[in-house]
Order: sequence, then C-alpha cells, then structure tokens
Amino acid sequence: MKKDRSAYILILPSLFTTGNLFCGFFSIVQSIHHDFFDAAILIVVAGVFDSLDGRVARMTKSQSRFGVEYDSISDVVSFAMAPALLAYLWALEPYGRVGVATAFFFTACGALRLARFNTIAEEMPKSYFVGLPSPAAAIFISAWVIASREISYRPDVFSFSALVPLGLLMVSNVRYRSFKDFDVRHRRRFVNLVVLTAALALLIVKPDMGLAAILTYYVLWGPVREMVGWLRRKSVKQNAEALSATKQE
Repeated sequence: MKKDRSAYILILPSLFTTGNLFCGFFSIVQSIHHDFFDAAILIVVAGVFDSLDGRVARMTKSQSRFGVEYDSISDVVSFAMAPALLAYLWALEPYGRVGVATAFFFTACGALRLARFNTIAEEMPKSYFVGLPSPAAAIFISAWVIASREISYRPDVFSFSALVPLGLLMVSNVRYRSFKDFDVRHRRRFVNLVVLTAALALLIVKPDMGLAAILTYYVLWGPVREMVGWLRRKSVKQNAEALSATKQE
C-alpha cells in the first residue's frame, strides 16, 4: 500500500514558519541586549522565511487552516512585536510613556492587520493586499536601522515619524501589490525590467541603503498610487460634468 504522505508534507511549510518565529523571537532578545543591527537583520530574515512558507505550502499543496493560524501567530511576533520593540529600545525609550504608546500603536495595528487579512483573504484577489503588509512595515523599520550605519539621522525623529503612519497604512484600505502572481516567465512591460535592474544594482553596490530605498519605494507606492488614481477619477468626473453642461447649453 502507498503511504499517505500528507501528514508529513504539512511539516515542511511549518518548518519555515518556525524559522520565521525563531527569527522574531531572537530579534527581540537582541534588541533587549541593544544589538540593534543584528535585531534588524533577523527581522529581514524572518521576512524571507515568511515569504517561503506560503510558497512551499502552495508548491506541495499542503495548505491548511493550522498553517494559516500558525503563520499569523508567528507574524505577530516577528512583524508587530519585534520591530516595535526594536524601535522603542533603539530610539524611543528616553521618551517614556509617549515612546511606549507609539511602539504599542504599531504593534496593535500590525496585529489588527493580520487578523483582518485572515478574515478577508479568501475574498480578495491574489494580486494585491488591502493595507500595507506587516512584513513590509517591519522590514522598512529594520532597513533604516541597518542603513543608520551608512547615513546619519536622528533615530527618534525617524521612529516617531514612521511608526504611526506605518500603523495607519497597515489598517487602511490602500492597496499594495502582493507579487504572488508575479511570474518571470510571463511577458512584462519594459519598465518592469528597468526597475528590477535598478533595484538589483542598488542592492549590489549599496546593500544597506539599497534595502532601505526599495522598502521606502514600496511603502510610498501605495498611497501615491491611490492619490494618482483619485486625481484621475476626479479629472474624468469634472470633464464629464463640463461636457454635460456644454451640451445642455
């Protein structure tokens, strides 16, 4: 008889999720020890594990409700708690309760975003996310912590100006490209190749700054895209109203 391997296959994506959880936990430990660079690197690695567990589950056709719940719990640790604690101990601790409230706001928004994602994931297209993905928000903070070795800026100003907007973007209705349907074998516009080449070159030449620049572009891309779309719809509506008024005259 052929053995049922489904129970064994389920272990594979869970191992990647466990790697994500471990990196988030270890990042918190490193932040407590004030090793902020390693803490930031671990959050980035957690993001890599998080992107792989879903792909492995789809490739092996081993998606399960257990995997979804385990992934969400791990994401809360790695992409809500770990980056918030990193930012707090790195820059906000001297501000007392204000710093605590700011870091907690980011944590709460990250948890809310993950809970909402679980409830609407099956209803939404796979091509985009509603709200900024929590891994992107977490890696954005980590990328700028890493980049602080290359450029000089005030960590407290950055943290205060980043945590609240990132939290709001996570729970917003702003759409972000998911890349789940991205396949290099399919035809793409020429500009996509230019952007990917520029991003790769930047990562090779200046990996610290390159990661921060790419994450900044991704974070800002959502609201800018929404604003451009709103302006276009407004312009079309105004032109239609003007044309209608002209015909009535």
